Amino acid sequence: MASFAPAAIVVLVVAAVCPSSALAEAQKAPWRMHTLFSVECQDYFDWQTVGLMHSYRKARQPGPITRLLSCTDEQRRRYRGMGLAPTFDVPSMSRHPRTGDWYPAINKPAGVLHWLEHSEDADNVDWVVILDADMIIRGPIVPWELGAEKGRPVAAYYGYLRGCDNILSRLHTKHPELCDKVGGLLAMHIDDLRALAPLWLSKTKEVREDQAHWGTNITGDIYGKGWISEMYGYSFGAAEVGLRHKINDDLMLYPGYIPRVGVEPILLHYGLPFKVGNWSFRKIRHHEDGIVYDCNRIFPPPPFPREVEIVEADLNKRRGLFLSIECINTLNEGLLLHHASMGCPKPQWSKYLSFLKSKRFSELTKPKYLNRKKPSSQISEHRIISIESRNVYPKIHTLFSTECSSYFDWQTVGLVHSFHLSGQPGNITRLLSCTDEVLKQYKGHNLAPTHYVPSMSQHPLTGDWYPAINKPASVLHWLNHVETDAEFIVILDADMIMRGPITPWEYGAQRGRPVSTPYEYLIGCDNELAKIHTRNPSACEKVGGVIIMHIDDLRKFALLWLHKTEEVRSDKAHYATNFTGDVYGSGWISEMYGYSFGAAELNLRHIIRRDILIYPGYVPEPGVKYKVFHYGLRFGVGNWSFDKADWGNVDMVNTCWAKFPEPPDPSSLSTSDENILQRDILSIECGKALNTALYLHHQRRKCPIPSEGSSNFSVVEDEGSSDELKRVTNPAANVISIHASSRKGMSPRIRMVALWAFSVLGFLVVISMVLSNRKGENLKAKGSRSKNV
Repeated sequence: MASFAPAAIVVLVVAAVCPSSALAEAQKAPWRMHTLFSVECQDYFDWQTVGLMHSYRKARQPGPITRLLSCTDEQRRRYRGMGLAPTFDVPSMSRHPRTGDWYPAINKPAGVLHWLEHSEDADNVDWVVILDADMIIRGPIVPWELGAEKGRPVAAYYGYLRGCDNILSRLHTKHPELCDKVGGLLAMHIDDLRALAPLWLSKTKEVREDQAHWGTNITGDIYGKGWISEMYGYSFGAAEVGLRHKINDDLMLYPGYIPRVGVEPILLHYGLPFKVGNWSFRKIRHHEDGIVYDCNRIFPPPPFPREVEIVEADLNKRRGLFLSIECINTLNEGLLLHHASMGCPKPQWSKYLSFLKSKRFSELTKPKYLNRKKPSSQISEHRIISIESRNVYPKIHTLFSTECSSYFDWQTVGLVHSFHLSGQPGNITRLLSCTDEVLKQYKGHNLAPTHYVPSMSQHPLTGDWYPAINKPASVLHWLNHVETDAEFIVILDADMIMRGPITPWEYGAQRGRPVSTPYEYLIGCDNELAKIHTRNPSACEKVGGVIIMHIDDLRKFALLWLHKTEEVRSDKAHYATNFTGDVYGSGWISEMYGYSFGAAELNLRHIIRRDILIYPGYVPEPGVKYKVFHYGLRFGVGNWSFDKADWGNVDMVNTCWAKFPEPPDPSSLSTSDENILQRDILSIECGKALNTALYLHHQRRKCPIPSEGSSNFSVVEDEGSSDELKRVTNPAANVISIHASSRKGMSPRIRMVALWAFSVLGFLVVISMVLSNRKGENLKAKGSRSKNV
């Protein structure tokens, strides 16, 4: 028993410090994942991109997806497919700068490495799935559901990589015994990918330059031209860093092959020719095919399922043929939906188009799940956009406007963090307005996907300083300089926290009918101000905050928004509060009137929704699930309060472990008044969301662990309790609050926990000593007790 006591102490101490719920949470697989695929600026890859992106949505693949687009500068200038997928630009390495060797496949490892080094997304992910463009996803590819572990990636089997067994591996890796014949589908932990990527690239270069060993008898490459050097680069690089793969030969299938009995592949790789009866498909035939840009043109339709059933009696062979036609049918469905998004006319009816809209096709192409499981419970359903053949949701893009200042940087961190958690479809772009001089000193380039805009804060003629004009100016600049395939644009302010998706289909937005939230204080819509600045004052609506607008409306409206903002800002005679409702009477809300007056000019009549946005500190309507916090005003709970204006000159983003004063614990709130309780709960949620975002930002920056006394700032406990914080390991037990009102020393709660832990430890030590003394007095008794135990 005495030998057991120290172990018991350890177990009890761990239990005291890490409650069972926390231990259970720690054992869960991290769920943040990202899918990557690599392409070049060619029509050939554009139609593959359309097919993969359509299947990604149809299969309900969790997490974001990024296309790694490798182009030369000349190609990029002529390229017309930027809107086909969320894209990360990668410098082209197709042509070797010294030897002139043309090898585009090297862009895959080069693109992955560039993404790891330069994309903020790479700092906010646990698992990565890497696919090829010529693939169709049939069901969610979730690394931990496939059995992937840190140090043990999952991959598909590429048996023809015979170089793993011969002189090729002995020449190019120090660990030929670890060479795995894998490729196609790769699912691995981000830490493994970071270790592997540089070697994947360098080993690809090595094998490509080793022309003496390009022979088919050595590489298995039927062309003997070193074309699969990149595949060997991956296998040899993985061997160098000691990665042993879990190899699965059932997840991916080449169309034309027959799946094993009972196997349901979740990935189709159409890299090889295949046929069904007299119909066939070979991707190389469409190498220079602009099918993506030709309205309503699709690939030759394959036979219908009922025709396959007639000619093939063997059920398993029939299933293989069904997969072949499903591959092309999914590609064609994606092309038709893409053409519709381009504004192409509705295609003429045909039996084939009718089939693609049929219930049978919908049933045949439902997402396939491993072991017939439902989607992982760790992936919230609102993150998944279902695009069915008969129920197509429009594409969305979210915009917000900021300037080059620390004040907007911490707001950006908060908004972008909440965007990723909210399940908002589509991408988000920060419209960043800066002068050239300020931009040279600016440190926050990687805080969000960014479109840079010339600053209009200072009027070039009058010298008037009005930064708010940058909002309409930047939206107009973005429209004029960025190609987008988004049908609806969601416009937010930087000082917002998203709590859920904001979609046009949920709120009924249409062309000519934008959605917005009420701004009742815009009294200028009812008085002389509207009559002066719009020909249609009856159409002036008191709206703002959140905007959901069709792209066609926004293109017509943006210039008027800017023009009317300039008009109202110049009309100083009507700055007064009784005209504008602006409590400061300084023309500061001219941009808001510019929006309302510009919309009135076009007779855009808004759907005004009160259930989208709430200001923290306001009493919520019972039962309403607000999608946005707008913390533009001071709010507080008890003695705690928050006002964004107090933090205008504080660099929260570049000061390691900086955070705002923590709001009180919800358990401390009074329950006597339900309205006040719900108000305060929302206020606390907003405050904690900002601190959670800052915490994760500091963690991504790899801030050093702070030591108490090493800083002029107070060290306080990080009491963040959000689910996101529970999912991460805190590298620093304490974080820094740099507000003048921050608390010093340990909080009473910390002292109480420390006292309790000390008491438990003391008790256990005493018990251990007593048991040890009894051992010395009577060994036989001790032995007897041991047997009883």
